[in-house]
Amino acid sequence: MKGYLRDQSKVTFRSILLGILLIPVNVYWVTVVEVKYYSLDGSCLPLFVEPVFILFVVTCGNLLLRRFSAKSALNQTELLIIYIMLVVSMTFAGHDTFQNLFGQISHAFWFATPENEWEQLFFRYIPSWLAVENKMVLDGFYRGDSSIYYLPNLMPWIKPLLIWGAFFIALVLMMLCMNVLIRRRWTEYEKLAYPIIQLPLGMSKESGSTLFKNKVMWIGFGVAGLIDVINGLNVLVPVVPMIKYIKLTNVGYVFTDKPFDVLRGTNISMYPFAIGLAFFLPLDLSFSCWFFFVFRMMEQVFGRATGLREFPYFSEQASGAWFALGVVAVWSMRKYLLQVIKKAIGLPTNVDDSNEPIPYRLALAGVVIFGGFVFFFLYLAGIEMWVVAIFMVMFCLLAVAITRVRAELGTPHEISAGDHYANPLYIISFMVGTRNVHPQSQTVLSMLHWFNRGFRNHPMPSQLEAFKMAENSKTSNRGLLLALAVASIVSLLSVYWANLDITYRNGASAKAGGFKSWVGWEAFNRLQRWLQFPSDPDWIRISYMSGGFVFVLILTAIRMRFLWWPFHPAGYALAISYAMDYFWFAFFVSWLIKFILMKQGGLKTHRRAAPFFLGLILGDYAIGGIWAILGPVFGFRNYKIFI
Repeated sequence: MKGYLRDQSKVTFRSILLGILLIPVNVYWVTVVEVKYYSLDGSCLPLFVEPVFILFVVTCGNLLLRRFSAKSALNQTELLIIYIMLVVSMTFAGHDTFQNLFGQISHAFWFATPENEWEQLFFRYIPSWLAVENKMVLDGFYRGDSSIYYLPNLMPWIKPLLIWGAFFIALVLMMLCMNVLIRRRWTEYEKLAYPIIQLPLGMSKESGSTLFKNKVMWIGFGVAGLIDVINGLNVLVPVVPMIKYIKLTNVGYVFTDKPFDVLRGTNISMYPFAIGLAFFLPLDLSFSCWFFFVFRMMEQVFGRATGLREFPYFSEQASGAWFALGVVAVWSMRKYLLQVIKKAIGLPTNVDDSNEPIPYRLALAGVVIFGGFVFFFLYLAGIEMWVVAIFMVMFCLLAVAITRVRAELGTPHEISAGDHYANPLYIISFMVGTRNVHPQSQTVLSMLHWFNRGFRNHPMPSQLEAFKMAENSKTSNRGLLLALAVASIVSLLSVYWANLDITYRNGASAKAGGFKSWVGWEAFNRLQRWLQFPSDPDWIRISYMSGGFVFVLILTAIRMRFLWWPFHPAGYALAISYAMDYFWFAFFVSWLIKFILMKQGGLKTHRRAAPFFLGLILGDYAIGGIWAILGPVFGFRNYKIFI
């Protein structure tokens, strides 16, 4: 039995090889559906669609293989390694990382006009080694009917993409080392729930045979799948009736009189996958998410009734709330981190790092080295050192807060939208005032908008979830670390290839319907405003941000003192940022179902119902994935399960 468990926990060569082979397939698929056709937003969700779909296909094939040769079939560790490597590829290829970079890296040079005065305002501040300026090269990129395999087209991209790639890899490695330092505290001591990993663990356990034999799961699968089939046919053949209120549906049209007319943009949705994911949240959090969203709407009504200008400053409240979550997360493990640091520098401590991916000494050194690389990269690019320091602190606090919320609660975390909400660049602009920041610093800061815009496919929570899956499946942490490293390099190269191939074939501004040109417009239009209309620190915005910060601290203090307190501080932070705009009603539906089940049947009923909600997620993702294959292959506009 011990030998069997050792074999099960081993990270095999074939699992890494399969991951390497599947990453380019996944990346190209993601890029086709999100950049060319804009037909699936699979990387915008906390549980990525494409890796789950591919794991589902691989697991089904593996079950067939087991019937013929049980020894040749993949075990749980191997299935999870493949899945984790695909998840890593999503953090590179997804909606809020390198897709955004391609929407910004050359934008200013292609769209500059005498009217917007970009050339006079900031071209001299853009480092040539971070952008592509050659308009002959960009003509094929934006207009299409060209090829990246033509050497004169490719050469100007190599230097800036290698430099940005080194920067992002350093950022990813810094966050990986941070995760090594905090992993044990959150995973083994606090035993956080990690709701996101329940489905991949269930699919990979015993090659999926346990989950796939559960009739309740298939009922949930069938419900979600039937909805997607009917609504998908409606997109192709409008005479087929559509099942309403599944995707975002405006119900605010009923609010016609002041002050309630401010709610005319209110949407509801009942995404099956969102109802499924929310079922695995603690009741207090799912309650807090929809309650604080309703509270947010009442704030809007109050602001409309009183005529308060720009009230209630949701962007600033959200910024303060997320910073507070980050501070609380760090403060709550201060004693543990002190012991980790003691271990890292060789002082006596009871902390053991023998089972960690790397020793704490190397992890701490990694945070310093890779963090230092990022710091001096930004300084050499032209950002003043004190501005770099502020940005790095903000980015790391938000990263920790997002990772904590994902590990504990598994909710969506689109905490920034465009140039508002918890966006470090926006926060710096009103905290210190653009008048006090050098134009070159403002310009290079604006060039960082691509990975600070949305945070939906943030790398750090996915890394920590990978370590948790390794713990549950008794997978070697150090073998997992190798898989993560290999996946990062292969993903980066695959992302560059996929984006350049698709844009040069189709044209970023011609046939690529999902090309993220809006990222460039947001970044450089904002920079134009900063430079033309310099501002001082905005104390009103700072006060609202401080209010959001303090409110989260108050909610946290009450929650720690009174176990019955129903309001979760993360629910407030999620509801007033952009994360709940799509999901608040689905969370309400899921909360209500779970509340009734727990009230009537207790924990036993909850456990029996859980496979149904896993089925909702899997069915939605599986049929949504099939539509996202059929649409691009046959060239029709397919049904999207999200947005």
